[in-house]
Amino acid sequence: MLKLATRTATALALLVAAPAVAAQTADYRARLPQDEVIYFLLPDRFENGDTANDRGGLTGAPSVTGFDPAAKGFYHGGDLKGLTRRLDYIQSLGATALWVGPIFKNKPVQGAPGQQSAGYHGYWITDFTQVDPHLGTNADFAALVAAAHARGMKVYMDIIINHTADVIQYRECAAKRECPYRSRADYPYQRRLGVGGKPINPGFAGDDVHTRENFARLTDPAYAYTPFVPAAEKAVKVPAWLNDVTLYHNRGDTTYRNESSTMGDFVGLDDLMTENPKVVAGMIDIFGGWIDRFGIDGFRIDTARHVDPEFWTRFVPAMQARAKAKGIPNFHIFGEVSDHEVRPAVLAQHTIVDKLPAVLDFSFRQAVVETVAGTRGTDAFEALFDGDALYAKGFDTAVQLPTFTGNHDDGRFSTFVRKAFPQASDAEVMARVMLSNAMLLTLRGVPTIYSGDEQGFVSDGNDQDAREDMFASKVAVYNDNHLLGTTTTTATAHFGQDNPLFGQIAALAKLRRAMPALTRGRQQLRARGETPGLLAISRFDPVSGAEVLLAFNTATTPLTRQVEIGVGATGATTLSGTGCGAVAVPGSLTITLPPLGYAVCALKATQ
Repeated sequence: MLKLATRTATALALLVAAPAVAAQTADYRARLPQDEVIYFLLPDRFENGDTANDRGGLTGAPSVTGFDPAAKGFYHGGDLKGLTRRLDYIQSLGATALWVGPIFKNKPVQGAPGQQSAGYHGYWITDFTQVDPHLGTNADFAALVAAAHARGMKVYMDIIINHTADVIQYRECAAKRECPYRSRADYPYQRRLGVGGKPINPGFAGDDVHTRENFARLTDPAYAYTPFVPAAEKAVKVPAWLNDVTLYHNRGDTTYRNESSTMGDFVGLDDLMTENPKVVAGMIDIFGGWIDRFGIDGFRIDTARHVDPEFWTRFVPAMQARAKAKGIPNFHIFGEVSDHEVRPAVLAQHTIVDKLPAVLDFSFRQAVVETVAGTRGTDAFEALFDGDALYAKGFDTAVQLPTFTGNHDDGRFSTFVRKAFPQASDAEVMARVMLSNAMLLTLRGVPTIYSGDEQGFVSDGNDQDAREDMFASKVAVYNDNHLLGTTTTTATAHFGQDNPLFGQIAALAKLRRAMPALTRGRQQLRARGETPGLLAISRFDPVSGAEVLLAFNTATTPLTRQVEIGVGATGATTLSGTGCGAVAVPGSLTITLPPLGYAVCALKATQ
């Protein structure tokens, strides 16, 4: 494994002498979104820089403060000061952009007795204008952004517009764990609690008439349920307009399908009526303010598919304008459209209908899971990349999609490998994870590394089980996990650089940054199969047209194959991995790959 990193470093020595390109500009603002390598983390689980804020200024039991470092569903103590102190570690990995999990002030604890957990993840917001006290202060965030920018690193904020914390209650659902969704047909806005109820909201023309005059007529929120706010929380949300119950859908729990997808509550979280112009203007003001005050470089939008599409057609241009006014020309906005099949059309529609500039590439993740952590043929990538034409600007959009192999919601890639191949040795699991990393860091898109993956973390599952601490953990179900590339456990801090996965990612990230073909270059499929085995793809320098061949072997047996290349190529240099052979005849390169191996081949052309 270390030999691969050495080969890459040697090859890079040749590349450093090449002319500077735009992707390597000293002005980090000028870099395009596809020039980045993103590192994603949840601040609470990264590093504790200030133990004084562990309880967020609250006193009492964990059910009040939310702090319990031994419980996987509570705050553990990580904060923005700790993250700022570890920027050198993140930059050493090769990351150029930092995606920081939500930092806004959260409701500390939610849930019925015995089912409580804390807002350590940041998705239960009460105050959209302040950093959560468990994580620090607004000044701490300003210091983080300034420190990152001083290093030439970008900072992307994770934002939520779909919902707030669970504050609004429904009288009809008191003491019940679930509150079934009630549709517009059965519970229209113009009748109280159903079609047989008394008339309410006279003159309201429906939620598809997006004017202030129309929504001013929606004054009674008791059309589906009777919503109310407990006295202690009547003014808990900031800005104050968020405390107006009529600005929420109030229709019960989403089924994640059909109408309820954009109007239902996520497990009780208050679902904002984003059709209302007052909500649109309010959210533009909130998040435009974060751009104005802190000069951040982009937004990852949580649950983007569950928001009224027209909202995005107003919000996104407003954010881009605010960013440009702040001197940020390449503000990156990407939405979460969670999907677990290789069907890019599902993702692409949100770049056309919603007009989102980019979305997280769940189809890429699924293709890697099904082939490298599964037994599907490499033709999965043909289906994936054929779909690039469906995005709003075709490949120009696809190349800006953040790609990933695992995350804090779905689980780590290593976990999928272990579950798919329970009898596999550590060496095989490591090889599969390294193969996935090679795909992530060389194929089109913006590679996104989830914190801990570079340290060989292997989770028990998804969600809370995949949110281990990078600093020394006290969570028993984390600390008994068998990690990759190390004999240590999560009971010790993991900020070293000796794990083979760290070395591989750092070397590939360096290679990627040095080669415009791997950041901005177009792709051409060269080989794929209906069974595990060869996947070969060429990428081309956008200026010189120089070809780089990427070859991957998803099978557990070695292979030697001829792969089509440009007829002008006369030889190949192995930049990473092993297996770039000789040009047999014009237009054909011999590739020899070990089981689960890969090769990055720079092709030499006649002058």
